[in-house]
Parts: sequence; structure tokens; C-alpha cells
Amino acid sequence: MRFALVSALALPVLASAHGRAGVRHHVVRDGTVTSSASSTASAPASASASASAASSAVSSAAASSAASSAASSGSAVVSGSASVAATGPAMGTITFTLASTNPTAVPYSSITFNAPTQTTHAQTTTYSAGSVPSNIPNAPGIPNWAALNPKDYPTLDKTPPLDSDEVKQWIQEVANSGVPIPDFGPTNLGGCANNTAAAANASRCWWTCGGCERDYDVTTCPTKNNWGLTYDDGPSQYTTDLLAYLDQQDIRGTFYVVGSRAISRPALLQAEYIQGHQIAVHTWSHPYMTTKSNEEIIAELGWTKKIIKDALGVTPLYWRPPYGDIDDRVRAIGMAMNLYPVMWTRISSTQTFDTLDYDLAGGQATPVEVLDSWDAIMNNASQIDTGFIVLEHDLFQQTVDIAVGYILPEALARQPKYNITPVITCQEMPMSNAYFETNDNSTNTLPAGEYR
Repeated sequence: MRFALVSALALPVLASAHGRAGVRHHVVRDGTVTSSASSTASAPASASASASAASSAVSSAAASSAASSAASSGSAVVSGSASVAATGPAMGTITFTLASTNPTAVPYSSITFNAPTQTTHAQTTTYSAGSVPSNIPNAPGIPNWAALNPKDYPTLDKTPPLDSDEVKQWIQEVANSGVPIPDFGPTNLGGCANNTAAAANASRCWWTCGGCERDYDVTTCPTKNNWGLTYDDGPSQYTTDLLAYLDQQDIRGTFYVVGSRAISRPALLQAEYIQGHQIAVHTWSHPYMTTKSNEEIIAELGWTKKIIKDALGVTPLYWRPPYGDIDDRVRAIGMAMNLYPVMWTRISSTQTFDTLDYDLAGGQATPVEVLDSWDAIMNNASQIDTGFIVLEHDLFQQTVDIAVGYILPEALARQPKYNITPVITCQEMPMSNAYFETNDNSTNTLPAGEYR
């Protein structure tokens, strides 16, 4: 087994239905492990705002612009060890005491789908071509981001066409990789309920419907109290605020980048990389990957790898499937393209380390639910023998507000302290092993090599 993992559990098939694709963004909500290690499942989470992260951002921004600020009235936010309460029966009250909050945080009761649009902050530093991150010895200098032309890449937020020379080359490389690709077909949109045979097929190892993992899936950190910090779906206009806070607190994490967002903000992607964060793949258009054909999967991953390489000079060796939607066919194609899959910690069907933050922007979760989910994650983390990986997002104003205002300050104040790092670091490897060009092949096998 490549990584130290939580013991495999026999998990029930999960019913899910939502939105454009008919599947909830996050499969289940976290439960709570009590001090006696018994578990209590929490109510299921509602669906995400949209199957597409990019279109969700557009609709969320439109809704925010039209909304009033009434939701922010009447909340009490206290820094330090204090309870934080929101008024109004619809909001409810969080069920635990926050160890700390950010003194500059917006009231958490205003971190809702109809929150007024806040002023975004410009990127403070733009890095010149040739700059290198200090935490990767012998890294190549970054290219000139201004030379990147969006016209040289596929249409944003759509699965790329299959007839380009690039995709044809990647398809041939997968065929030549020696990695066997299972011959079962794509799933239908609609999740487990609309794919009963696929969901019941244990040999498919479909993470969405049953929580099946392979030993090369990265789902935990080997050492207890190590936290693999991750943010999906950016870079967005709100990522600058998250980066500023992480830099202030000397924290580094892993950013799972959507290719359509990377070509939209290549200078910001460079800032994440140069400032010491790990950059990984999150597909070109954020689809449910098991619903795609082999060739479409290759195009989604290939174009995202390409824009990251074109912007940074290095190619990621890690990726995360949108919605956690992965099975053995998708895994194999990713491995053939030299990409290890990274999920988030999951210890049962009702206990996954998902903050629910994505659902804030569309109104499918309240800040109280997100903070209670966070507390459940922390309770569960104290009961397992490994470290953990948590699912968060930097796409929306709301997800960044809840992170820098509450989740991160509260986590930093916890005892014993968490060692908060990028996923590659929590796997006890150097940052150089996160990229093809700087990986030490003598000590870290490339993904496709796992099959040889």
C-alpha cells in the first residue's frame, strides 16, 4: 500500500440527487464521533448550487449583487474563546464554542447565498518570468504569464473537443502507457439512484456510491494531527484574500485548479505556486468524471495539465476528481496520465471530512451547518490514528469568508496543535515530488509506473 490509510470500511450505497447533473456536490455530511468512539450520523446535506463550479460562480455573483444586507443584522461575533450566536430561527446556533475567530471577520450569519457582494482585493504581487519557488530545489523559472493567450485553449467550462492534435497525442500516450483501462462504460447523470447496477458493482470501486478506495488513493495523512489543507475550484477573484491570510499565518496548502480558471487568472496561479503552495489538477470544466468517455476524461485532464505547465513550468502529479466522482476506469486513465488521485478523509458513509462550504453560495447550507460540520470533522480527527484531509473551496466569497474568518482561526487555536501543510508534505514527501519535472523518480514512482 503506497499511503497509510484509514482501514477500509464496508459502506452502503449512497442515494444522491441534485441540480443540473442530478447529483449532490458532496456525497454525505459529516457525523460526529463521541468520546467513546461511537458515531452519530448528522442530517444529510443538501445539494450543491450547480454541477459546474464556473456557472455556479456566475449565478452566485448575480444573486449576491441583487441581494440586500439584511441577513447580516443581529449577529454576535466574539473573538477568543467565546460562543458565537446568530439570531433568527432559520439560522440556528452553532453547537460548540469557537476557540478563536478572526477579529476582521464578517459576521458569520451574513455568509449566506444572498450576501452583498464584497469588494475584491487585487493581487498584491505579480511575479516576473524566471521566478522560482524557494521550496523546490532546481525548479525551472516560471514563464511569462502575459504571453498566455486564452484563444490557444479550449472554450471555458466545457469538456474540450476530441479532434485537436493535443488530445489525439494524449490519447495515444494513454494507449502506450501500459496501464490497463477497465472496459466498463460511463455512468449516467443522476448519481447512485440513476445507476443502480453500477453502484452495486463492487469491482467498479466507485467512490461516490460506496466509498471504495484503492491503495494509491490519497485520503489521509500518515501522521496523527497532520492536516492536508486543500482548496478546490480556483483560482477565483476571492483567492487573493485567502492567500493573504495563509501568508500572514505562514500556512501552505494544496490548490486543485480548474483549467478554465487557470487560463483566466494565470498570474494568480503563479502567485499560489511561488508562495509555496502545491498546485494540482481539478479538470478543465469540473464535470462528473465517471459520466465522461475515456477520450473526454483524457481531454479534461490533459488540457488542465497543459495550462498549469504553460503557466508554471511544471506539471502536477496529483489531481482531485470534481465531486469526488471516481471509479476504476477514471482512476486508471488518471494514472496513465501520471496523476495520483487525492480525495478527502472518509471514515464512514456519514463521516466524511467535507466542510459543506461549497453549498453556502447557493443556499443549500447555512454558515451554522458549515461550522457544525467543521466541529464534527475535528471531533472525528481526534478519534482516528492518522492525520486527515479536509475538503474546502476558494471559488466563492462565502467559502473564503468562512475559511479566513472562522475555520482557520479556530483550527490554529486548537490544542494539541495541528500541523497544517500541503497534501504532498503531509505524505512526508518534499514539494518537489508534486511535479513531474522535479520529482525524484528514484524514490517516488510515477503513477503510471505503479502498473509496471
